Amino acid sequence: MNTRHILAAACAATFAVTSAFAGGEGWTHDFAAAKKQADSEKKDLLMDFTGSDWCGWCIKLNDEVFKHDAFKTGVKDKFVLVELDYPEDKSKLSEETQKQNEELQGKYGIQGFPTILLCDAEGKPFAKTGYQAGGPEKYVAHLDELRAKKETRDKAFADAGKAEGTAKAKALVAALDAMELEDETVGAFYGDVVEQIKTADPKDETGYAKKLAMKQKFAEFGKKLNESKNHDEALAFVEKSEGEFEGEQKQQIVGIKAQIYAMTGKFDEAIKTADEAKAIAPDSAMVGQLENFKKNVEAAKAKAAAAPKEEGKEDAGE
Repeated sequence: MNTRHILAAACAATFAVTSAFAGGEGWTHDFAAAKKQADSEKKDLLMDFTGSDWCGWCIKLNDEVFKHDAFKTGVKDKFVLVELDYPEDKSKLSEETQKQNEELQGKYGIQGFPTILLCDAEGKPFAKTGYQAGGPEKYVAHLDELRAKKETRDKAFADAGKAEGTAKAKALVAALDAMELEDETVGAFYGDVVEQIKTADPKDETGYAKKLAMKQKFAEFGKKLNESKNHDEALAFVEKSEGEFEGEQKQQIVGIKAQIYAMTGKFDEAIKTADEAKAIAPDSAMVGQLENFKKNVEAAKAKAAAAPKEEGKEDAGE
């Protein structure tokens, strides 16, 4: 092979490596290497779980944010960038990388794409986000806000190390709450902290153990509800269960009851039940959803009321 051919092959290989990353240069597929780099350079990990050739929001995030120099400059001193891709075209990833990505998807409980996890150098997540509109500068500012969660977490952990009993438990709870992670993620990566809370607060003065138990109970409720064979069975189960919960969890359950009424054409009951759900936790984020739900039900009710009249006109030849 002559020199021209050698140079051409080298250029092609370089292009293949670069183009394998949806966000362009500066990313890695190697999670283990990324952790080592983050540790040595005192950086955090930005993990992008993406479907680079089929996920519309993933592609938008790449095109609007990750490909731009303003993003790369804004994060280069803070994060090691890790792209974990789940493409339809598997040929762009080695079998080893595909296996690694499948394992990480399970480990981090990734349900949708794009999911952006911010993790420390050990791979412990401290914040989660996804697509955000506004371009690279705004996204970098968003990441800086999320990165502050780690500082809050670490300070709370440090405070807990100096405390005992309920004070220690409260500091640990504050650390977990600051990250706003899903319960499954907390259990997978901070299970030791959860156990420390229980040990430090055996009487559950923080209420954390009760909170965990109720979340587990709510998850079991959802699983059993999905096993219902029809609307009547689902409605009976919901009515039986709603008295076992309180606060926003009860609000969600009563909201489900309203949805069942709507799906079975009982529009008045649905509207009344939605109002009951709103009253349970009037300051919750779900209230806005219930308002929209009521509007949709009222529209469906009006449409159903008009339908017989329209049919009558057709029968009369009008």
